[in-house]
Amino acid sequence: MMAKRKMTSNELAEKIGITPVNLSILKTGKAKAIKFTTLDAICEALECTPGDVLEYRRE
Repeated sequence: MMAKRKMTSNELAEKIGITPVNLSILKTGKAKAIKFTTLDAICEALECTPGDVLEYRRE
């Protein structure tokens, strides 16, 4: 979604109010959880829905 919106990680992190390091953790799938407020901010910034940015992986 970031590529479709031509937005860098740093731009998105600044827009949603988290550090680029924390955004990287989310992007790489290393996060154990995400706050709904953060997910909402990401979706608002990228003009998308949660299904556009989340992927379910069985461990």
